[in-house]
Amino acid sequence: MRVVLAEDSVILRDGLVALLARRGHSVVAVGDGEALVREVDRQAGDGTAPDVVVADIRMPPSFTDEGLHAALALRERHPGLPVLLFSQHVETRYASRLLGGGARGVGYLLKDRVADVADFVDALVRVADGQTVLDPEVVTQLMGATSGHDTGLARLTPREREVLGLMAQGRSNGAIAQSLYLSYGAVEKNVASIFAKLGLEPDAADHRRVLAVLRHLGA
Repeated sequence: MRVVLAEDSVILRDGLVALLARRGHSVVAVGDGEALVREVDRQAGDGTAPDVVVADIRMPPSFTDEGLHAALALRERHPGLPVLLFSQHVETRYASRLLGGGARGVGYLLKDRVADVADFVDALVRVADGQTVLDPEVVTQLMGATSGHDTGLARLTPREREVLGLMAQGRSNGAIAQSLYLSYGAVEKNVASIFAKLGLEPDAADHRRVLAVLRHLGA
């Protein structure tokens, strides 16, 4: 894959570049949000847009939410560009905006909760492939920030909310079944019930799984 990485910590940036390069990926690394936008625009202008962007959230100059602003700008300028946020912090307001613009190809992982390099690389590949990958803590905080909104979730049973929470983490039905010790058929029934209760009717133009996750996040 062609990866553009934005990380202000030199040690972490060099480490991520090295581990991705060892796995055969091409990486361009920058140190702030403005440089990230410039680099992606440059590559897109050359006809070789990156397959995925990895961005920290808090970077120079203010160390607040520069990475999120850059990610939002890039998704607007290059629709569908896969973006993985990799941070120590959960920023609910802008993360909801990022997901609300389309959850396909969006990831949000917390640095101190990624214990295995293989898990990080797997998440990166899944985001580049158009999947949604969210850390469970990100899901929890996003739900807390939007719990006052009427999203139709009150109609879901506790089990259905568990299933939807795992869907928001990018889990497949098989992975959900394994995590909750359910049969595959039971998970399929729960997913179908979730779609029905949220009013997500079959439509070739919409991806109901993504729409359900967006409803879950209040986006």
